Amino acid sequence: MTENFDDYYRFTEDSPGTPCNNGNTKAFSEVFLPTLYSIVFIIGFIGNGLVVWVLIRYRQKSNMTDVCLFNLALSDLLFLVSLPFWAHGTIDEWIFGKFMCHTITGLFMIGLYGSIFFMVLMTLDRYVIIVHAHSIFSRNRSPKMGLILASFVWILSLFASLPNIIFAKEDNKTSVKTVCGSDFPEGTAWMSFTYLQMNLLSLIIPLIIMSFCYSRIIPTLLSIKSQKRHKVIRLILAVVAVYFIFWTPYNIVMFLMFLQGKGYLFSCEMHNNLSLAMQWVETIALSHCCLNPIIYAFAGQKFRGAVLKVLKEQFPLCFSQCTNFSRQLSERRSSVFSRSSEYSSTQIA
Repeated sequence: MTENFDDYYRFTEDSPGTPCNNGNTKAFSEVFLPTLYSIVFIIGFIGNGLVVWVLIRYRQKSNMTDVCLFNLALSDLLFLVSLPFWAHGTIDEWIFGKFMCHTITGLFMIGLYGSIFFMVLMTLDRYVIIVHAHSIFSRNRSPKMGLILASFVWILSLFASLPNIIFAKEDNKTSVKTVCGSDFPEGTAWMSFTYLQMNLLSLIIPLIIMSFCYSRIIPTLLSIKSQKRHKVIRLILAVVAVYFIFWTPYNIVMFLMFLQGKGYLFSCEMHNNLSLAMQWVETIALSHCCLNPIIYAFAGQKFRGAVLKVLKEQFPLCFSQCTNFSRQLSERRSSVFSRSSEYSSTQIA
């Protein structure tokens, strides 16, 4: 993921030929990105914050799925916290200092990888409890096991983020203003490594794992005689479809920009088109965190009930007014229906 919006334009520095005029793309990003990132931040923070709040409130009744869901929401919140800083960086220069450059980059990358890894972990959890329901792994799905696996995922996310965190730097060499971004040493393979790592860890490996797991889960569900199986299958297909619809365009554009940085497929028109496309696909990929609470939490009847219960306890006046309004509306509809029925009966008679 691009930690610094000027990275869209850095490829011109190392690319063959004269630098391209990308002023229009920069001007567009100064308006487009802060607006979209602000929307993603507000919606995502409310949704994921509500998930964390409810799961903490009912932590005594939690299981392994709840532990994974809690950490998924927490990882989404981590990189959502970084969005206002990046949005500010598109309008003005980086004013938060070197330490915050490392810190915000770390929050963003750890949260990003954590979100992806926890989705994969939840897929594997579903695979175990549905396909291998009687195995030792299915019987040991305790909250303690969930905490152990969650700790492993956080450590893995940290290691995957280390290159971006270590090489994060305040820089004004490639821009008229000071920016925060990854400044990889020249002559090394670190930039290529991080770009390819992102493609592997955010698209290719999750695609392989999810495809395998759900290809086994769906036939197992179809063999079970249950009225809820079709609902579960539709939810599973929605999870997979939404994830790859949101992340595939970003990975494609990132790979093309990686090739362009290596001197392939370079032209000013191609460069400007990719720079503009990156702004769109990156925002689409990030907005996936807004859908995670809906897909993984609110889709469950048990969780929806817990959310409503917590909201009723915290905002009793609001819910009582809504209940009274709903009751009055229902009574009006009943009255109208009753008068309509009497009128119809009179006309027929």
